[in-house]
Formats: sequence, structure tokens, C-alpha cells
Amino acid sequence: MNIIYPTDKYTFIPSVATVGFFDGLHAGHRFLIEELKSLAKAKNQESIVVTFATHPRKVLNSDFQPELLNTLSEKLNQLETTGIDICVVLDFTVELAQLSALDFIKSILKEQLNVQTLLVGHDHRFGHNRAEGFNEYKKYGDLFGIEVIKAQQYNTIEDKHISSSEIRIALQHGEIEHANRLLTYNYSVRGKVIDGFKVGRKIGFPTANILPDDANKLIPPLGVYAVRVHWNGNIYKGMMNIGTRPTLANDLHVSLEVNIFDFDQDIYNQIVEVEFIKKIRDEQKFKGVEELIQQLNKDKQTVLDLY
Repeated sequence: MNIIYPTDKYTFIPSVATVGFFDGLHAGHRFLIEELKSLAKAKNQESIVVTFATHPRKVLNSDFQPELLNTLSEKLNQLETTGIDICVVLDFTVELAQLSALDFIKSILKEQLNVQTLLVGHDHRFGHNRAEGFNEYKKYGDLFGIEVIKAQQYNTIEDKHISSSEIRIALQHGEIEHANRLLTYNYSVRGKVIDGFKVGRKIGFPTANILPDDANKLIPPLGVYAVRVHWNGNIYKGMMNIGTRPTLANDLHVSLEVNIFDFDQDIYNQIVEVEFIKKIRDEQKFKGVEELIQQLNKDKQTVLDLY
């Protein structure tokens, strides 16, 4: 997959394209991309996904906190797995937001990207204020020699509608398995290991305190989770606590602390990725350290029983 940014010099050949933010690159997005690839193959043209580096609402409202399912690098990594030819990453700016659908089709898709066929998600809208819909896009496409096709809607017996919003809601409720099924992969958070409270090692459960590398990344709710930890090309089993450490502290600071099983490396200031498997329990306050240790041993066994 070639990744093309606005500053890159690239000559586009005739292509079939689709446009969207594609946060999470979930099962519905992948279904759309498979249709895109089939169209491109039938027309002997390249397949292009046009996406944006920044969440559109974040540009239009600086106070908006998007709670992203993917950082840009994560989204590009997921797009790589789909087998498309090109991903065009546009800078979503105020100026771009002001473009009407007609202007976007003409100046971006036709003149810059040489798009011959545009595949539009069944409920997707673009252009200034998202004011127009598929019928207008098709009319504008006709003006510039672009065939505009509405994509099929994806659903299954279990899931009548899949959206990034639905996945966010599932994660916000700690429904990790449901979110992972809709995503088609396990949700994860990547970040640097920073200095923590160093209490865990004293009670037999040393933890790595993680600072997520994107402040807009959605963090699941307080609780204990079964996880896999990716570090230095290896994958380790572990459990993560997201919370305020009520048994050991009295502040309201939320920390992400992961206990990596069978691991004794010094990983301060290094990057790890934590893959969420299942929520084990809510965070709770214990009467003392001994009761906390007993519960942590139970939690570890619960996690091990999942693998």
C-alpha cells in the first residue's frame, strides 16, 4: 500500500476511490473496502482510500474530544491489512471543510486524484456541512466524468448496524469482547512506560505505568482487564488496572498500570502496546493490602484461565 500525503509528488492513474475518516477500520469499513477492491479489479484500475489525518470535528471545534479508536498510525496499519493500492491522507483544514460536495469532487477527486469511480458508503455524507447526499454526488460525478456508486450496507444476523460510535459505546461500557468482534481485531492502547508509584513490586505484582501516546485515544473505563502486552517483538500475557488505586492512594488521578506475567525486564521510557481481551471486574477498594493481594491472585488466575 502506498501512503500519499498532500506534499508528496505523485502521478495518479485512473482509480476507484472511497472517502471517509474510517475510525477503527471496523467490519463495516472492511466490507466497503472489499467492494472497492472488487470494482477496481473489474475496471483494471487502482483502489484508493481517501482519509484524513485529523478528526473533522476536532478541526471545526477545538474543544471537541473525539475519543479515537485509532491513532493515524494505527489506522494506516489496519488499512495495510486490507490490500488496497493507495491511501491518500488529506489534511482536514477549515478551508477543506468549506468545500461543497461539488467542489470536492471536482478539485480533489477528479483533478488531483484522477478518480474515475467513487464508491460512497451507504450512509456517508461529505462536503460543506454534509448538506447533500448520494443523488447530488451522482449528479456532480456525471458533470466531471466520475461514476458514483452507492455501496452495499453491511450487516449480519448478530449486527444490523456497525459504526464507530457503536464501538465507542461498547468500549465505554467495558464490553471489550463485543467491541473487538465489531472491530475484527483486539482494541489496543500504545504508550510509553513512565515512572509510577512502585508499590506493585512490593506486593508481588510489579506494574508498568503507561502514558498513552495520543491524548485523544479512547481509554476503557475503570477496572481490571485481561490483556496482551507487545514489547520488543514479543507478546506477553498480563492484566491491566485502569483506575485511581483506591486501596493504596487517595487522589483522583487515573493511571494505566499493567502487570506483565513472567516478565522482569527494565522497560522504563520504552513503548509498549496493550491489547485488551476482556474486562475482569470493576475497580474496588479493599480493607487493606492483604485483601488486595488475595484479589490480585484471583484476578491473575482468571486471566490465565482465558488463554
